[in-house]
Amino acid sequence: MRTYHYRFENVLTYRELEKSETEIDYQAAVESFEEIGTELYELLKQKETTIMNQQKQMEEGSSINAIHHYMRFIDSLEKKIERVQQQVIRARSKMQLYEQKLLERTMEVRKFEKMKEKDWEEYQRDMEYREAQRLDELSALTFRGKENG
Repeated sequence: MRTYHYRFENVLTYRELEKSETEIDYQAAVESFEEIGTELYELLKQKETTIMNQQKQMEEGSSINAIHHYMRFIDSLEKKIERVQQQVIRARSKMQLYEQKLLERTMEVRKFEKMKEKDWEEYQRDMEYREAQRLDELSALTFRGKENG
């Protein structure tokens, strides 16, 4: 009886490795997106707090220098926010790219797994057929032996 060997085992192993690497890349892209998103959230929150403080200072009466200081600070925050928003867009695109790659790799692995399942079933049928043939031969030999003996 021959042992089962899937002819595309090396390809399947390679595809599984590719999928694992893509999962790692995707997870890193998700983490990067989350970090940058959190940074953007913090900057927006800081800008909102600064504007509220500025309005409170203006209501209480503050110097022109303090108002200019707040305005410059808010301008610098807006520039940072703009820069980080661009980073968020790039990180989201990268994450979506890896998500698509992961989906493709998963489908590839699934195809080879399906082929392996079908190949295994065919192997099982072949082994059952061969076993039935051997039993038939043994029965025929036994029957002939009894006739002759």
